[in-house]
Amino acid sequence: MKFFKNIFSLATIAMIIVVFIACSSDDNGTTPNPTTPTNPSGTATKIMPLGASRVAGARPLYESYRYELWKLLLDGNYDFDFIGTETDPADYPMYNGQSFDRDHEGRGGITSGEILAELDIWLNDLTNIPDIVLFSSPGGNDGFTDLNQTVANVNAIIDIFQARNPNVTIFLELPAPAMTSEQTPEFLAFYNQALNTLPQVATNKTTATSSVLTVDMSTNFIDAYLADDVHYSEAGASFIANRYLEVLAPLLP
Repeated sequence: MKFFKNIFSLATIAMIIVVFIACSSDDNGTTPNPTTPTNPSGTATKIMPLGASRVAGARPLYESYRYELWKLLLDGNYDFDFIGTETDPADYPMYNGQSFDRDHEGRGGITSGEILAELDIWLNDLTNIPDIVLFSSPGGNDGFTDLNQTVANVNAIIDIFQARNPNVTIFLELPAPAMTSEQTPEFLAFYNQALNTLPQVATNKTTATSSVLTVDMSTNFIDAYLADDVHYSEAGASFIANRYLEVLAPLLP
């Protein structure tokens, strides 16, 4: 990933990712979210985890938040289904007598332009379209020289989801930061610019039937939540999952 290779100087590209596209939020870690269920028909709400390696995970090296979120949603007796064309091959223990729902749309190293180019193909390959999208890493691998192009890509990605489902709810992350020791001045300048620019994306892309919202993964995130310079440890995955639970709970049957 060009952005993080330049910023963090990590040893291997396989271990690099950060999510920079999201926006400011309130003190409880989320922006206001709708209270009407996204899918009121009584069928399982289709949730697509979308992004790069923070979504895909790579057990035992580092974690995705998906397993921890899945357990939390089971505990809440919510009717949901993770969807995506990718299937996590790692070993996950059964929970409450159920096997982990491994479906997702996370790919290590992917750029926002690549997501945009492939998204229609992925959606065509699915039986169902998403009711909710957890858009966790749009642009994290794009490089840090052209934020405007990244924003344009994110807007276009949102357009595709809304064209497929005019009632879709899309969550954009205010990303958890990289390890403190890796936060160079160059990174911080670009990161903060992204955080200041993207709030308007959520506002502009929200329609009468489709909410685009933000989730604050940055506030109170600490170095102990990382397994390496940028990827989640088990504690970090749990932190992210709990933040998602806060915004998902009002939407799920």
